[in-house]
Amino acid sequence: MVASEDELSLLSSRSDASEQNLEIPALAAELLDRGVEEVVVKLGAAGAEVYTAAGRFHVTALPVHSVDTVGAGDAFTAGYLSGLLDGEALEARLHRGNLMGAFAVSTKGDWEGLPNREELGLLDSQEVGSTQR
Repeated sequence: MVASEDELSLLSSRSDASEQNLEIPALAAELLDRGVEEVVVKLGAAGAEVYTAAGRFHVTALPVHSVDTVGAGDAFTAGYLSGLLDGEALEARLHRGNLMGAFAVSTKGDWEGLPNREELGLLDSQEVGSTQR
């Protein structure tokens, strides 16, 4: 499952989860105990992390100039899931999700700036803040 930090408390079985400000690891542990295999947490400019039975994995966000945040979460999810479908390792899926989110926030609109497969590596090879194609 993929969720933002705010959405995790909505999935908790504890009715007071949002009031108690439960930490992400506690909420992820509850979901793992309930049978979820991967708890992916979108952290915006702080990156993303995934919790599994094997532990926690974190990747930092790519530094880009944010123009419009609409669609960033959906872009992250699309990148993560496409990595999963391509058989990528956990860290590579998180990285692809972050790449897609970075492309999304660096242009206006919710999908207009998203890369095709050949463009996925552009942010890895450009100067910080650049999405020149």
